[in-house]
Amino acid sequence: MTVTPGQFPQPEALPDDRFLDREESWLRFNQRVLELAEDPALPLLERVRFLSIFASNLDEFFMVRVAGLARRMATGLAVQSASGRQPREVLERTGEVAHELMERHAACFRDAIRPALGDEGIDILRWDGLAETEQERLRRLFRDRIYPVLTPLVVDSAHPFPYISGLSLNLAVIVRDPETDATMFARVKVPPLLPRFIEASPDRFTPLEDVIAAHLGQLFVGMEVVEHHAFRVTRNQDLEIDDDISEGLLQALERELLRRRFGPVVRLEVEESISEGVLELLTSELGVDEGQIYRVVGPLDLGGLAAIADLDRPELKYPPFVPSKEALPEDASIFSAIRERDVLVHHPYDSFTTTVQRLIEDAAADPRVLAIKQTLYRTSGDSPIVDALMSAAEAGKQVVVVVELKARFDERANIAWARKLETAGCHVVYGFVGLKTHCKLALIVRQDDEGNLRRYCHIGTGNYHPKTARLYEDFGLLTADPEVGEDVSALFNHLTGYSRQSSYHRLLVAPNSLRSGLVQRIEHEIDNRRAGHPARVRIKCNSLVDEVIIDALYRASRAGVPVDVWVRGICALRPGVPGLSDTIRVRSVLGRFLEHSRVFAFENGGEPEVWIGSADLMHRNLDRRVEALVTVTDRPQRDDLLSLLDRAMEPGTHAWTLGGDGTWTRARPRPGETLLDIQTHLVKSRRWRTIDG
Repeated sequence: MTVTPGQFPQPEALPDDRFLDREESWLRFNQRVLELAEDPALPLLERVRFLSIFASNLDEFFMVRVAGLARRMATGLAVQSASGRQPREVLERTGEVAHELMERHAACFRDAIRPALGDEGIDILRWDGLAETEQERLRRLFRDRIYPVLTPLVVDSAHPFPYISGLSLNLAVIVRDPETDATMFARVKVPPLLPRFIEASPDRFTPLEDVIAAHLGQLFVGMEVVEHHAFRVTRNQDLEIDDDISEGLLQALERELLRRRFGPVVRLEVEESISEGVLELLTSELGVDEGQIYRVVGPLDLGGLAAIADLDRPELKYPPFVPSKEALPEDASIFSAIRERDVLVHHPYDSFTTTVQRLIEDAAADPRVLAIKQTLYRTSGDSPIVDALMSAAEAGKQVVVVVELKARFDERANIAWARKLETAGCHVVYGFVGLKTHCKLALIVRQDDEGNLRRYCHIGTGNYHPKTARLYEDFGLLTADPEVGEDVSALFNHLTGYSRQSSYHRLLVAPNSLRSGLVQRIEHEIDNRRAGHPARVRIKCNSLVDEVIIDALYRASRAGVPVDVWVRGICALRPGVPGLSDTIRVRSVLGRFLEHSRVFAFENGGEPEVWIGSADLMHRNLDRRVEALVTVTDRPQRDDLLSLLDRAMEPGTHAWTLGGDGTWTRARPRPGETLLDIQTHLVKSRRWRTIDG
């Protein structure tokens, strides 16, 4: 099917309540993560890891989503959400659900995970539960490694209430002077660079704040410690950068990163045992209201459980997994293999190291390669890909790297390796004013044996990050197709120069043509359905929020087009609503790997179109980012992608199903039945089929 960007169809009358609230939908996604932690069928240390992931996810949600909403309300910029809720209603509902989930999370740790760990010889104990010999060992540890870095800060007429940094764990301490009987408040920050759980003896741990609390007398010599309580604050940590500034984006970002530490408080976490007097003092000094206070059974900050999940107990983890190296022949030139046919790789089941990383490394070392162009959104600090790009530049090749400095929470790392690339002689470009460069593209220009220049491309759904490539599920297309090469060259010219190209052969590119291209293809399915031709829409994405796309899917459903959506996180679409979305099904798969790929498939009258790429169906992706989708033209590869999408929708597959009211229901096996776990199936089969032959 060939379409050109154009105006969207006039929307037909659709009900006002057709969108689910995106904030609550995100919380329900994190609830699914918590359900994995609660699942006794999963390996124990993997359940511990899911507890840690839940906590870290929730931290980010408060730092970005809740903080952003509170900021917009404070400035008068907040408007009614697409779900019809007023901003204050959204904030109140978010608080209700977050309170419920945090209590459930703490209960899971207290009642299920900690006892189960104890049964396996791994104990997480409070100070009073340690043996005397363990306490003595920790006393020495406190004296040698902890005490020197502690700074107790008292609050009195000469010392104002100290600044509490975001996500820091603290002890609120009340001390009494025995000579004057005066009481004072003091704050002790728990050092963030020390382990969250201190090992008292092999496989026996206690929270770091318990060790500090047991030795408060050494910090307040001559004073009586009346009470102490752990607390933690979350602050607004979303970046606000004015791109149009004379000092340059790099310097502005560094300045904003310093300011970000001082954002307003959006959450105060306290242990439920905290006294009313101390809580009153904290709420007053931090400027929080009752709805921002989260009382939970301690310990706080269970994101630190990741270190427990990393313990060397393989019998308590998922079985070891080695990615397949079959996608590309190891004994032949990677350029010859890609020139012969497109190669579709599926990470982590296919090795990232022997495919994408190898492509960049071989290009850097190949004397026939003249130029390498690549986008980098996130990568690791010791990335072999960054090293290869630097080596290529030092060897005299033209290397252009489009770096996204504002990749959320990776800003500092991105600044560091952007400067390393510049020092090595790479041309580093920071993309467009007002747009994040989120597309995953690599372009290699190589002179073949005949003397002709040929372009080799990689278009992916995930970042060029060797470490997360072992944990994130993603697709990538490696191709020497001339049309793709022309498209990717044009897009890089658009990113680095002043090209205004908006139409491509095998790409859809945001913000110009991606939304319109998807909507027109959905409309084409509607036309096919009405004409009696095969029609169907299948989508796999991380989030589905964009109202224009959702309304197009509703119109398709009203026309009788079957629509299947496989979404990992947020979904604002209401499936299965009579007269609106009868033919729409929404599933979610969570598990060992983070489902990260984006796939868009259209039946197209019996000749399916299948696209993969970087874009989620959210406003920011479609309007404020440079994103790219590429069409997969190889029939076996296309068929296998379709087969994978269908497998997620089968009733015998382990998944969550979304109801029209926003509730997610986890599939449960019937007696004698075993549900198919897609990820386990792909691990066992290495490649779900030989997708390149």
